[in-house]
Amino acid sequence: MDSRAEAERSMFETSHVLGALLASSPLLTQAWSRSLRANAVNARFVLDRSDDAVFVAFSGAHTDASPSAASSGFGGGFFELVPLYSGAHELFEPLGGGEGDDGGQPPPVLLQAGALRLFMSLYHSSEFQVLISETKNKSVVLTGHSVGGCMASLLGLYFLCASSARANAPTPASLLCITFGSPMIGNETLSRAILRERWGGRFCHVVSQHDIMPRLLFCPLNSMPNQFATLIHNLMQSWQVSMCNPQSSRSTLGMSDNQKAELHHYISMHISEAAAEQKHHMDIYRPFGNYALCSTEGAVCISDPLTVVKMLQLTFMTGDASSSMEEQHISYGDLVSKLSENLQFKKRLHSEEYETKSNYSVGVSLALEASGLGVQDMGATEAREWLELSMCRRPNLNSASLAIKLAKVTPCRAQIEWYKDLCDDDMGYYDCFKLRKAPKRDSKVNINRIKLGHFWDSLLSMLQDNKLPHNFLKRDKWVNAAQFYKLLVEPLDIAEYYRCQLYKTRGHYLNHGRERRYEVFDKWWNEEKAANRKRSKFAGLTQDSCFWAKVEEAREWIENAQGEKNPTKLVKLWENINGFESYANGLIERKEVSIDVLAPRSSFSIWVNAVKEMKLKQACSVPSSTVLVGVTGGM
Repeated sequence: MDSRAEAERSMFETSHVLGALLASSPLLTQAWSRSLRANAVNARFVLDRSDDAVFVAFSGAHTDASPSAASSGFGGGFFELVPLYSGAHELFEPLGGGEGDDGGQPPPVLLQAGALRLFMSLYHSSEFQVLISETKNKSVVLTGHSVGGCMASLLGLYFLCASSARANAPTPASLLCITFGSPMIGNETLSRAILRERWGGRFCHVVSQHDIMPRLLFCPLNSMPNQFATLIHNLMQSWQVSMCNPQSSRSTLGMSDNQKAELHHYISMHISEAAAEQKHHMDIYRPFGNYALCSTEGAVCISDPLTVVKMLQLTFMTGDASSSMEEQHISYGDLVSKLSENLQFKKRLHSEEYETKSNYSVGVSLALEASGLGVQDMGATEAREWLELSMCRRPNLNSASLAIKLAKVTPCRAQIEWYKDLCDDDMGYYDCFKLRKAPKRDSKVNINRIKLGHFWDSLLSMLQDNKLPHNFLKRDKWVNAAQFYKLLVEPLDIAEYYRCQLYKTRGHYLNHGRERRYEVFDKWWNEEKAANRKRSKFAGLTQDSCFWAKVEEAREWIENAQGEKNPTKLVKLWENINGFESYANGLIERKEVSIDVLAPRSSFSIWVNAVKEMKLKQACSVPSSTVLVGVTGGM
């Protein structure tokens, strides 16, 4: 690896540093103590005020929250993925934005059925109004153990969606959600939506190395063999007893070593399949937010969903999992206390390893150690590769690289702007480019137009291939840059389309010639733009980038109207002409056009004069009453 690549990697913090920071914070201890108390009381949640913060802890042992009590057998549909039904959809509406991989609508958000049912039951209760009043404009920490963590996550998503949808919504001033051993709550679409909205940093999921609960939903619950379904059902009942009575001795099933080994193998197999799955399926669970993967050696914090899945697999397969997985789900108190204690006495790599490795490599080694993976353990090499991928944050590097490329093509845009200013006083840059009045100058503009098109097409290709951050479209820089490019350059694309007379073989530009990138940029802008402000002067660029395509269609209507003898068709043509005339007048009155539109010899100015002449001729003639209905309006 060359020094430049090493420098790029060293720019980013490694996951073990974030894990150590989390372990040194009192938040984990404070959150766990509240979760423990919530498990012990017969209530859905407990509220606790501490200094400037409000803790809301959800019970994972409450009767309603127990998957084992959902029905006879395992789960009873509790962990089934379901769409947001009527009533719930409005509460989580911002999660349904964005677009799919093909540029169309994304697959629907699917949520864990049991958690969603529990949340909606809480939402319609009087307790919810108390919760809202106690958390409004406060610093809030939501927490929960096991299924209680699912409830904490859903309430966190509700608060974030409410504040996104309504500026005056009664929501916390700041929000953090910490879960312990929580099952996943949603599908790939949910995971992507949270990344897109930049909400991932609000969630921290603490997961023990051999806890099966956060990994369970990678398994196909509907087709799970009976012996495993029975074992897990009994495990959940045993855990519920222990959570309700934290002071008593922990209840164990006394599973045989063979049963533990078989269950461990079954779960490991399905996590491996989920980690190896490259295609995106909307009907399987996926993680979101930050995962703090903990072991007796420390913790690593990972936010990339694919890396989370892989590390959940590799850490689970390492060590004596079969002997500890029965108790690890109810032993987070021991784990949290050990994390803070071990941080003070943390062993370090030998000094010779520091001398032979780069800082980056040492950071990866420390992350492996903190996750519970030894250098000689099975999967250590694979885990190193995945941690490197996560810590390099390649999508962010690609985004940074795109910013550099944008700077390199900016001169192309600047030259087109200069060209536009030069043409504004005569016939405007649309008509100058279409008619090629200055071939040498116009040729350079055409080259710049093509270069800019290639840049934006490559950006969309990277976005579609998931090579850019999922929250890329939330960054105003790129939305504004795309909008400016569209307003400046699409008129040139329209001019080229009609100069080459492609409309005669393909049809008009709006329906048959427009590039997909402009349609995508329209969608970006319509989702992000603020309310229009009243203008005091004409816009620098016409705010409808397809304005000239509409002018070309209107010119054809005028030509057809001049020779049309059929009264019905003539009325339809004049309806179209009057409709565009009214639309153009509105743009001009709101000053949403550039001055090149009103240039003396522009296509639009020529069209306006042609319409006036035709209306004058119609007024001087004696048309039929049918035609008179269509010839109305005026510039």
